[in-house]
Amino acid sequence: VQLQASGGGVVQAGGSLRLSCAASGSTFSIRGMGWFRQAPGKGREFIAGIWWRTGSAYYDDSVKGRFTITKDNSKNTVYLQMNSLESEDTAVYYCAAGSSLILSSIRNPTSYGYWGQGTQVTVSS
Repeated sequence: VQLQASGGGVVQAGGSLRLSCAASGSTFSIRGMGWFRQAPGKGREFIAGIWWRTGSAYYDDSVKGRFTITKDNSKNTVYLQMNSLESEDTAVYYCAAGSSLILSSIRNPTSYGYWGQGTQVTVSS
């Protein structure tokens, strides 16, 4: 499975961005996908995850109500709509896919076997 993330950029606080993650290759093996982010000097943190077949979504409390993860199975693409962006949201955002995810592990980056290249999101105050 190969993942291609796009959509990052510079936005003012309060603005919006939509990230995309297109999957290719053996997409039939994907069980779930997630978005993570990593700010300078910090570890990679879970933002949102979605089950490939059902579309059930899960969010970290820090983004709940502001970010929305969706998927388009026909395009093998997952999106992350980010609204009401804050300076604390500045980070490199990564999409990831897992073939053997279980609910209890959806927030753990080590549960994902495939990663995109990362896209920078910068929120200016």
